[in-house]
Amino acid sequence: MYMIMLVLDQPDRLDDVLTAWEEAGITGATYIESSGLFRRTKRRTLVPARYVMPGLTEAIERGNYTVFSIVRDEEQVQTALQATESVIGELSHPHTGVFSAWPLAVVKGIGSSKPQEGQE
Repeated sequence: MYMIMLVLDQPDRLDDVLTAWEEAGITGATYIESSGLFRRTKRRTLVPARYVMPGLTEAIERGNYTVFSIVRDEEQVQTALQATESVIGELSHPHTGVFSAWPLAVVKGIGSSKPQEGQE
């Protein structure tokens, strides 16, 4: 099994990404609002509010979403990546997001509700 993580830099596209994942067979995901070093640093270097144009602070303060899901195999990882890019575009472009995946050594609590042999 693999953990996939998407840091979505276009928060208004969250529902579209989740729908694309679901249509691609990703049956569950958890998302959290998040922010990163870039926004944190820019917030510290802003000029005083009286000099800021309306909307500028909001654009810098606007966070992103980090989405997590556990998938069965590398094929599902690639499927999730393709579904993501079908919604937000090529991730190598700026202001789209970051996608990563890594193998999991232990996973418990998802999958079949049927007990395995020797368990009750």
